Amino acid sequence: MAPLDDAKPVATPDEEGTASPAAGRFLKAIYVYEVPVRVWHWVNALAIVVLSVTGYLIANPLPTMPGEASANFLMGYIRFVHFAAAYIFAVGFIGRLYWAFAGNHHARQLFRFPFWDRHWWGELFVEARWYLFLERKPKLYVGHNPLAQFAMFWAIAVGSVFMIVTGFALYSEGAGQGSWQDRLFGWVIPLFGQSMDVHTWHHLGMWAILLFVIVHVYAAVREDIMSRQSIISTMISGVRTFKDTEAPADGEHERSVKKVARAG
Repeated sequence: MAPLDDAKPVATPDEEGTASPAAGRFLKAIYVYEVPVRVWHWVNALAIVVLSVTGYLIANPLPTMPGEASANFLMGYIRFVHFAAAYIFAVGFIGRLYWAFAGNHHARQLFRFPFWDRHWWGELFVEARWYLFLERKPKLYVGHNPLAQFAMFWAIAVGSVFMIVTGFALYSEGAGQGSWQDRLFGWVIPLFGQSMDVHTWHHLGMWAILLFVIVHVYAAVREDIMSRQSIISTMISGVRTFKDTEAPADGEHERSVKKVARAG
């Protein structure tokens, strides 16, 4: 079964400028992720690290220091860094949502969940078998493969909304009644029951996203080593590179050879 049409690589000549079927090799480089997507990815990753560290310290405060309170404002600085990173995280997410409409079709994958697409589910289970070492070879995808798209949608798209909503709800308690945080997110606390319940769910959300980050980093490194496509470098340059000793199963390489032959 060929990869999804939305994620199918487009064949191009190899690095010499021509396809080389006789050698049985090909190299395809395709521009996938635009600059705003890549900038958001790395800024968001840094914000998640800062939020996680400071959030953990807020939930598990450091020992009380002796002396005047004015000379021991460490937890105050930690909370300030947490709030600053939270604003960067929230504004970045809004910008990323905008770029899903303004950018190319790969920018929209993060917010797409094709629940009713049977073909997509079939490809997802094939990818799951690949990650479980039950498939001999991975499939080629220009954008996210279906399993990655599934994880990104729930952990980043849905997870970010959850963390932003619950986070600003907690922030509204300090901002006070009548503040814009209270007007927009004050309803969240009674919905969950009480403030401590929101704290608990917000904290659990942090651990869920951290678990996703660990798996995400492992999968990216694993794919760079084992698959036939670039992963980490793609989020730096924006270009997905495909390398192999045989043509992909979708037949794109043979069509590229014909195109190059006609062009010559």
